Amino acid sequence: MSSVAEASAQSWRRIYFNVLSIPFWGVHVLAVVGLAITGFSWFGVLLALALYVPRMFFVTGAYHRYFAHRSYKTSRWFQFVLALGATFTAEKGPLWWAAHHRIHHKLSDKPGDIHSVVQSGFWWSHMGWILSRDLEDTDLSRIRDFAKYPELRWLNTYWMIPAVAAGVITFLLGGFFALVWGFAVAQVLTWHGTFTINSLSHLWGARRYKTEDDSRNNPVLAVVTMGEGWHNNHHHYQVSVRQGFYWWEIDATYYVLRALAVVGLVWDLHGVPDHIRGDQVAPNAAPSPDVLDVA
Repeated sequence: MSSVAEASAQSWRRIYFNVLSIPFWGVHVLAVVGLAITGFSWFGVLLALALYVPRMFFVTGAYHRYFAHRSYKTSRWFQFVLALGATFTAEKGPLWWAAHHRIHHKLSDKPGDIHSVVQSGFWWSHMGWILSRDLEDTDLSRIRDFAKYPELRWLNTYWMIPAVAAGVITFLLGGFFALVWGFAVAQVLTWHGTFTINSLSHLWGARRYKTEDDSRNNPVLAVVTMGEGWHNNHHHYQVSVRQGFYWWEIDATYYVLRALAVVGLVWDLHGVPDHIRGDQVAPNAAPSPDVLDVA
């Protein structure tokens, strides 16, 4: 039995309630109790959204499109900025996140897929994979291209320091109200917004392309996750920096990356060729590139 199957077969108590999950559930409790204390506030909602958007961008634009898929290039110093921003989202280190995501694409919805709703059920694919003690280690052989940087290895080990710092800084700047809305609520929304792509995006939506998995396009999830909801597009052509293949497919992460390219912080954004998108048929066109196989 694979390590993934063994982990997902463990009891729900071992997966969802262990020492590593205490901070995760603690932030949920802070959000719920804090909302009960502070009461509803439109300013609070705006504050949560204002701090949700950059969090989600660092998940989608840094963890996913840069570290996992290398869909664009950047300098070493801005690479570190992307990694640091990503760790503020409390989804573990950039090497851990990208290495596990590469497994997902290599084995998508097949035995061994790290977060497949098909293989292991909804709750495992939604959040069990990130909470399980059995999947705590980083397989650096799958992320050699970025593991060569010592600063990224350091962040990967001490990812919780920026995550905790995010809460402390928010509290110092805005007190308990800001801690609740700007940190806890925004963080919980970021977690579960991200997790929907593993769970709901393989259950709910349309399939434009006949990929070998159950990935689907969903405009609602695309708005929630700044473009990640065009999941069937992504599985069809993984290296593209743009997951909304057409202008009407909202992809906010792509818009931000285009803006960063204008000012020279990123470059070589990998687009979607017409024959891949389906607008033209190229008789000798190369197939969609597989995910990086660095095992």
